[in-house]
Amino acid sequence: MIKKSIMVALAGIAMFGASPLLAQGIGHTFFMRGTIVDTGKDGTVVCIGKADGAQVGQTLEVYRVVQHPGPASSKGNATPFHRQRVGEVTIDHIYDDHFAHVTVTQGRPAKNDIVELRRGN
Repeated sequence: MIKKSIMVALAGIAMFGASPLLAQGIGHTFFMRGTIVDTGKDGTVVCIGKADGAQVGQTLEVYRVVQHPGPASSKGNATPFHRQRVGEVTIDHIYDDHFAHVTVTQGRPAKNDIVELRRGN
C-alpha cells in the first residue's frame, strides 16, 4: 500500500513538474515568437533567448501590426488589425534566457515589431 502511494505521488510530481517544460519546448519549437525591444546604438535586440530555444544563426521574420481604418465587425469574425511582414533578422548573439542580439538582413524592423521563427528553420 505504501509503495503504491509513493508511486502515485512520484507520478504526479513528474507530470506536474515536467508539463511546463514540455509545453515550453513544444510551443517554442513550433511557435517561437517575441518582440523587438531595442533598436539603439548597440543594434537590434529581441525578446527571445535560450529559454525559448533560440540559437545563433536562426532567421526570424519581422511583422508589424497594422490597424484597419473604421469600426471592427460587430459579428466578431473580423479583426481591425492585421500583421504585415516588414523584414527579417538573424540571431547573432544570445545574451541570456530572454534576450538576443540580431542582425537586420531585410527590411526596416522597428521597436515593438513582432519577430517569429521562420518556418522550416
